[in-house]
Amino acid sequence: MEKIKYAVIGGSGLLSLENLSIEKEIEISTPYGMMSDKVTIGFFRGTKHKIAFLPRHGRNHTIMPSNIPQKANVWGLKSLGVERVFAVSAVGSLKENIKPGDLVIPSQIFDRTKNRDSTFFEDGLVGHIPFGEPFCPTLSKILYETVKGLGYPVHKDETYVCMEGPAFSTKAESEFYRMLKAGVIGMTALPESKLFREAEICYTLLSTVTDYDCWKEGEEAVNVKMVLETMKKCNEMVHKVLVKLFETLPEKLEVDCQCQYSLMYAITTKKEGISKDMLRKLDLLLGKYFSISQKEEE
Repeated sequence: MEKIKYAVIGGSGLLSLENLSIEKEIEISTPYGMMSDKVTIGFFRGTKHKIAFLPRHGRNHTIMPSNIPQKANVWGLKSLGVERVFAVSAVGSLKENIKPGDLVIPSQIFDRTKNRDSTFFEDGLVGHIPFGEPFCPTLSKILYETVKGLGYPVHKDETYVCMEGPAFSTKAESEFYRMLKAGVIGMTALPESKLFREAEICYTLLSTVTDYDCWKEGEEAVNVKMVLETMKKCNEMVHKVLVKLFETLPEKLEVDCQCQYSLMYAITTKKEGISKDMLRKLDLLLGKYFSISQKEEE
C-alpha cells in the first residue's frame, strides 16, 4: 500500500478540510480499537503531497476530550506510513497579548490531565522517551513561517496547559496557570503529543484562540457559544494556512530533529526479557530496533 507521509488532525470545529480532493476514506482497526473516525486520504489541488485527515473528536464531534482513542489514532496513522503530523486544536488564552482570533504554535506543554492512557509501554517492556521538546521544532518552524507569511496574528514559544475537562477552568485555576506564565489552555494535546513521540512521528500543533478562559476582568467567562463563534473565524484562517503549507512544502522534506529516533535509546528492559508476544504486539513501533528473528537468534 502507498505510504501517506503527512497527516492533519482536526480539532473542535475542524471536522473536514475544505478544497481537499478526496481519493478515498479508510476505516482502520488497530490493536487499541477503532480510531476516532474514518481517515480521509486526499490532496489540495495544485499540491504534490497526499494527506491523511482525521477529526480527533469524530466527524460529528461525538467524542469527549478524555475519551479520544489516542492510541488507536496514532497507531492507525503510523500504519499508513505517516511520518509528520500537523494538528489543530482550539484553546483559551492565558495572556493579554494573545487575543481571541489569534493563532499559537506552542513549544511546551504543562500536563494537568488525570487518568488518560499516555503510553504504548507496559509491564514486560519498559521505555522512557525524551520529551523535553514535546513538539517537533522543525515542523513548528515551518508552520510558524507559513502563518507569518500569510500575515495572520501568530505567537510561538508558548506553553500549552492541557487540562482534563470537559468543564472549562475555574477562575482560581485560570489564575494559577497565569502564574506559571503559560500562554494557552486546551484539552487534547496530551497524550496525543506523547504517543506520537513514542511512535517516532514528528508532531506540531496549530492552536486557534477562541477566548480568554475566565481570568480576564470585563470579559465574559468562556462558554460554548463564544467558542463556536470565534472558532468559525479561526478555521477560515486554518484552511488557508494548510493549503499554503502543502503548496510550499518541498517534495522531500529534510527534518533536523530527534522525533524520528526517540525510541533508539528509550528501552530499558533487557533484550532477553522481552517476550515474542510483546515484540509482535509492538512491531509497528519497534520493528526497526527489535525483530522476532533477532529475538529467536539470541
